Amino acid sequence: MIDTKHREAVGLHDPLRLSVAAAVAFPDGSMTASGLRRENARGRLVIERVAGKDYTTLFHIERMRELCRVQAKEPGSTDAKHGIAEATSSPSLFGLSKTATGISPQDALRARLKQSLRRKQSKR
Repeated sequence: MIDTKHREAVGLHDPLRLSVAAAVAFPDGSMTASGLRRENARGRLVIERVAGKDYTTLFHIERMRELCRVQAKEPGSTDAKHGIAEATSSPSLFGLSKTATGISPQDALRARLKQSLRRKQSKR
């Protein structure tokens, strides 16, 4: 391992074994060599294999971190449906046949199931 005294001597493009790279880039110990291998499998980290040993650089870890950044969500929704237009295939549709463009597939399925249940109950 690299102690804090020698960490500053490691350049951005110096090849480091994955365990060492994880320790240098994540000094709190939250990342391991296997975690870096998973990120490589996901296509977010470049790994070099030399003589059967895996290496990466701090530069590639920094790129990986950029790819892993979580985007901020939009502010929470309210009861008002701002900017959701109704989409219909013909102007004569009504009820559950008319859906909002912002409806999720799961909500659409629930609406169809409720409609189907109502039809079955009304036939009885």
